[in-house]
Amino acid sequence: MSTLSLALTAITNDLRLFVHDIDDAAKQDDVLELFNPWRVFILALNIAYILCQVLLIYIFKPAPPESNELKKPFGRIAVIGAGLTGISSAAHAIAHNFEVVIYEASDRPGGIWAHVNKTSGLQINSLIYRFHPAVLWSCAYPLRDEILSEIKRVWKEYKLESRTRMNTRVTSVTRASGTTSPGARWVVNDGRDGEFDAVIVTVGTCGQPMMVPFKGMPEGKLQPKDNSVEKGKEEDAKRDEDTKRRGLGRRENESRRDDEVHAADLDPRDEGAPSFADIAKHPPMPVPVPPASLEEDKSGPSQSQNVQGEEARLDDTHNESHVQDESKHSQEGDNGVFAGQVLHSSELDDADIEGKTVLVIGSGASGVEAVETALQRGAKEPVLMVARDDKWIIPRNIVVDTSISAQPFGREMPLSFLWETFLKVWHYRSAGNLVPVDKGIYEGTPIVNDKFLHHVRCGCVKYVRGDTLRLTKRGARVRVRPRGSKSGSTGPAGQEEGQDYPIEEFEGDVVVLSTGFKKPDVDFLPKDLFPKDYERPDLYLQNFSTEDWSVLLTNSAYVNAIGTVGHFHIGIYTRILLMFLLDKDARPPPKDMKLWVDALRFVKRGARGGALGFFTYMELTIWFLMFHVFRPNRLRWIFFVMQGWGLNVNKVGE
Repeated sequence: MSTLSLALTAITNDLRLFVHDIDDAAKQDDVLELFNPWRVFILALNIAYILCQVLLIYIFKPAPPESNELKKPFGRIAVIGAGLTGISSAAHAIAHNFEVVIYEASDRPGGIWAHVNKTSGLQINSLIYRFHPAVLWSCAYPLRDEILSEIKRVWKEYKLESRTRMNTRVTSVTRASGTTSPGARWVVNDGRDGEFDAVIVTVGTCGQPMMVPFKGMPEGKLQPKDNSVEKGKEEDAKRDEDTKRRGLGRRENESRRDDEVHAADLDPRDEGAPSFADIAKHPPMPVPVPPASLEEDKSGPSQSQNVQGEEARLDDTHNESHVQDESKHSQEGDNGVFAGQVLHSSELDDADIEGKTVLVIGSGASGVEAVETALQRGAKEPVLMVARDDKWIIPRNIVVDTSISAQPFGREMPLSFLWETFLKVWHYRSAGNLVPVDKGIYEGTPIVNDKFLHHVRCGCVKYVRGDTLRLTKRGARVRVRPRGSKSGSTGPAGQEEGQDYPIEEFEGDVVVLSTGFKKPDVDFLPKDLFPKDYERPDLYLQNFSTEDWSVLLTNSAYVNAIGTVGHFHIGIYTRILLMFLLDKDARPPPKDMKLWVDALRFVKRGARGGALGFFTYMELTIWFLMFHVFRPNRLRWIFFVMQGWGLNVNKVGE
């Protein structure tokens, strides 16, 4: 389907929705809604937004190959992962005449978006979530199904289906015989697909859902149910139909779009928490084994794996202290096994929660989404959220969000309090008790949401700050802490005997664990690509191995940031790699790549989380510009790298 056809279909469906709303208002004799000028304004805004995207597509979209076979490919690239980043990277590569092979462990493209609830959507405005120039969104905050349909459309349009190896887990990437780094050639798994000139790793930061094994969990709930396989064929058919009709499938969610957020649990770090490089070098503490009746099948996944999201990472390390707490309070009697449902935040699609009391453990993005979903599904109010620590929450406002991410220093600065004060007064208002006191806005990934604070203010959500010690037969036992206290602490510093924080039991029918997702590892890559002090995220340009420029880890070394994981940087990183493959003079030697990391460490010394553990999108853009300025021989490539202009796959050899 052409770009104009897609745009006309999207506009037509917006008009249909507008007429449908008017018809509903007329049938209900709702005069105020019938003559509400706001709906006309929103309709005009949506149409203008679609037309704006059409212009962006015509300016920046690289031409897809006209035939399935490339005439004279410049090289071969292996892409590991068929999520949003992998599909976009492969589409950029093939559009510039590089042959690609995509390896995907599951049976469909989509990555983390194939594992979240259908009500999950973007936290940020889709204008800054254009993961490929060919994308055409129908609205500002699309939901999961539309995001997956766009990923699949790009996948098909750039003829990547036949180049994708589904159900193929990558277990090894080795150097081809006779080649050395930098600039080695690579063999994936058994080498059946031949040698590759480069490897793009796009495993992301969110893998399979992670269940933290609290005491008192029902047997068999240490691993969440994966509905993606069972529902795959049905949802694929639905998304194909939605792609043709563009927008009809979002009717039921239109009225609640402001409530829906992306489920990835990307939370800020605690003071003194180890860097990701330290975690990579030292395995996390082993999780205490639950009682025999709750013990996980030994064939299941190891609970010592690194996980995405602060909830899962720190809950594991605090479990040992929780066990000690339980021994101190054993005199209170047997707490038993929780009698209700225990769900992961990604399992809410089919959950029966209407009229039930819901406890949400975790206060990151997935916790906020779980609260929103529970309220939408008719859960009994208030929904209880147990927050180990406070997170910054910023509004769903493209002007505010872009302005915050435009800070060029990538760290907390003396004037950062201005943004923090603005958010406290304008966004938090009477919920100022939720404002973090121990971390600034530029020290962790904020949550983007408009409705959660309102729900807290009106009493629909009860916010409890504390550490979950265990589940009980009736709910959860929590050590309740005051604002500003450190997670895991049992009482005030320098406390006297008997001054511990109180432990309370909160009753509920359903417990939702918003404990994040397993952190995908990259153990299939040679370990010498990541020498000491240059492991993830301390890489060249935050994504290239400092030992070999032909290994790119787009969105796979990320820890914390203010920006977007699905925007123009995906194409820029891919084209930098293509430039390295095409121009020997543009390639950086290992010492220069390490120098870049060291220089950034010097500039950002003292920054919480390390030099590359947190950055802003403006800082990332500055890296890209300096990448060209400091090496003048790269300037001739600047329009290719930054805008994607040149090297049309269909004009090679003309």
